[in-house]
Amino acid sequence: MGVFSRALVLGACVMAPLSLSAGTAAAESLTGEQIVATKCGVCHQKDTSGVIPRIDEGRRTPEGWDMTVVRMMRNNGVDLTPEERTTVVHYLADTRGLSIAETEGYRYILEKRPVAEDVGPTQEFTEMCSRCHSFARVGMQRRTKDDWRRLVNFHLGQFPTAEYQALARDRDWWGIASTDMVDQLAEMFPLGERPMKVDPAPLSGEWRLAGHWPGHGDYEGAMTATPAEGGDLTLSMTLSVAGKAPVTFAGTARVFGAGEWRASLSGDGGSIRQVLARSGDGSGLTGRWFMVDDDVVGAPLAAVKVGSGPALLAVSPAYLKPGETTRITLSGTDLSGDPDLGAGVDAKVVEASAGTVVLDVTAATDAAVGPRDVSLGGASLPGSLVVYDALDRVAVEPAVTFARVGGNGGPIPKVPAQFEAIGYLNGPDGEPGTEDDIRVGAMDAAWRSENFDETAAVMKDATFAGAISAMGLFTPNGAGPNPERVKGTNNTGNLSIVATVADGGETLEGTGQLYVTVQRFVDWPIR
Repeated sequence: MGVFSRALVLGACVMAPLSLSAGTAAAESLTGEQIVATKCGVCHQKDTSGVIPRIDEGRRTPEGWDMTVVRMMRNNGVDLTPEERTTVVHYLADTRGLSIAETEGYRYILEKRPVAEDVGPTQEFTEMCSRCHSFARVGMQRRTKDDWRRLVNFHLGQFPTAEYQALARDRDWWGIASTDMVDQLAEMFPLGERPMKVDPAPLSGEWRLAGHWPGHGDYEGAMTATPAEGGDLTLSMTLSVAGKAPVTFAGTARVFGAGEWRASLSGDGGSIRQVLARSGDGSGLTGRWFMVDDDVVGAPLAAVKVGSGPALLAVSPAYLKPGETTRITLSGTDLSGDPDLGAGVDAKVVEASAGTVVLDVTAATDAAVGPRDVSLGGASLPGSLVVYDALDRVAVEPAVTFARVGGNGGPIPKVPAQFEAIGYLNGPDGEPGTEDDIRVGAMDAAWRSENFDETAAVMKDATFAGAISAMGLFTPNGAGPNPERVKGTNNTGNLSIVATVADGGETLEGTGQLYVTVQRFVDWPIR
């Protein structure tokens, strides 16, 4: 069964996640403003200046507001129907959200990009915040100083063992948390001004899409967005990977506040979600799509609206060698004109349309090695093509990550890990692993897993933890005690993931680390 046809599996959770692209409530239902005034206002009463305590003292992403609303329902008995929950979260995200710029550097946690750990900007922040959740969860909030202080108090009241979990018995933990940390949080993430709500109507129309799907290759596609009731957008989308049949999806999207795009789609490819950010002029979207039941499986996405002017989205493949001819596809919108790939590289047009231009590209034997811009008419994509003669090294990405055992009759499915082998040049300084290294791109590789260290070898982790496919997808084994292991332990493990890449007459290897661990029993929208 292909990844696009995986069945929807709901793991154990406190409440089912909010459908951020659901339609609006019935006409007779309360508006978001009315829900805040009547149901939230029972406890959060306006002060003399008209400020609603806590509600007007913070700003969050749509997922952040949903977590707040769910907590009010679960802990404080706020009685909301599913429709009212959706309505009030939409309203709060629209009126008390973040700008796209304020989320930069932290969006990976919304997009469910696989990461091994998420540390704070300082050791102190890591110890105080990131031992229990990602620092991105902190960075995607804005609060008054008083509200940051209340959040610290909430943590101690709600999680009385927080001091122990933070390994903080060797210091004045409460003094640091209630003073120093509050001061720093208020300075780094002040409440600031609410961004203006963006009218989603201009986002309707035809879109061109492109991206790289780890384990599968580069893809391109098209999406049509049409206005629907209540400000939603009805979507139809097709994605195509070279050499494979296109997959189609249909669903609904909504744009929150200053440009947060959320969509749920399904079709012959299964059920997916999109978490995207709107560009300032509304002509572009960037982010990631992922499977509903398996968010490790997915891909970055870049989109540009047809008719917004010439734009290049992707170059595939994104590298070639001197003295060789490679067929390269340019994807974008409103494409026309002659291609320009820089000195020493000749491009012959094989096929051309407004969305796709296919080239036969030949690099001269003396073509300069390194990244170069690709231009076509009025569109260009800086540094999108790399000329290289030989790879200097191969890196496994992600360098460190997690997989989770599951299934085996239990309610929580396995969580796999997707790896890619990325070729690199050492750059001008000739040293590997420095800032001037040149990323060539994803390479075909042979994959294997090994015991990471002596402890893993003694426990035979590589035998019991799972297996990696030819596409770099590691699938862990089932959950539950394994009587074949020492002391009947679970199928967890500490593994090295090794990629072997053939480049010309050379063979290179790269190694990453994979922790195969236990299930995530509570999985909030922002981890």
